Amino acid sequence: ISSVMITFKEDFGTQGRGGYFDQYGIIRDVMQNHLIQVLTLFAMEPPTKFAGAGSEISEHVRDEKVKVLRAFDAIKLDEVVLGQYLGNEKEPGYKEDSTVPDDSVTPTYALVVFRINNPRWDGVPFIMRAGKALNERKTEIRIQFKRPPASTYMFETDVPANELVVRVQPGEAIYMKTNVKEPGLSNDIVTTELDLSYTKRFKDTYAQLPDAYTRLILDTLRGDKSSFVRDDELRESWKVFTPLLKSIEDKKHELIPYEYGSRGPEQADELIMRVGFKYTGTYKWRP
Repeated sequence: ISSVMITFKEDFGTQGRGGYFDQYGIIRDVMQNHLIQVLTLFAMEPPTKFAGAGSEISEHVRDEKVKVLRAFDAIKLDEVVLGQYLGNEKEPGYKEDSTVPDDSVTPTYALVVFRINNPRWDGVPFIMRAGKALNERKTEIRIQFKRPPASTYMFETDVPANELVVRVQPGEAIYMKTNVKEPGLSNDIVTTELDLSYTKRFKDTYAQLPDAYTRLILDTLRGDKSSFVRDDELRESWKVFTPLLKSIEDKKHELIPYEYGSRGPEQADELIMRVGFKYTGTYKWRP
């Protein structure tokens, strides 16, 4: 694995709740809680015991998540991009919300690069990005693989990296993006995917699936705590983010404006490529 990117994008702004959002910002709103859970579940080692149900089993899962958080290196300030959206012809900007202070320095977009200091993830950047008023709505984990040494000679051209993508929303799916030779006499390489779309594969039961809160209530009744945050995990997650939040409050970070409906600040894409993620933008998966 060369890099891992966790993305949370919303295609709408604060929609009148800017005053509430301004107290917290995008980092506290989704990164420190929701997205850090995604990261730790992905990066943790297999639990020493994971069979059956109940509190004993769930503690092994939570132990491994805490180990990941304790292995985080301090966030480098030059590996952070913060932004705040401006209005466009149709939608107002963040500060145009009457409930938002005119001098607000609250980020509505953030990209943070994490480094995990353990044998499995040494040298692999974890890129977390989240924002409001962007060009699309999606939440996903994108695992980008290293290119094999012989790939240039095999394909006679520079091809996109293979990727495994876990799409959380919309349209839950898991797909492998890979490069294949185009059928026929041509030697051209095309990008395609091997995919599992939940709505297609489980179409008979998908509409009847319980929502997330129903599942959590069931886990509570079963005594399964693996989907809940333990107090030491909460403390460790705040240790990761508190220095960054303090630097934002001290106005040590430039807040880059970006237009409503865009991909976000251009500097974010530049940072993504600088830390090793290869973005081509030439292929889009369609469920």
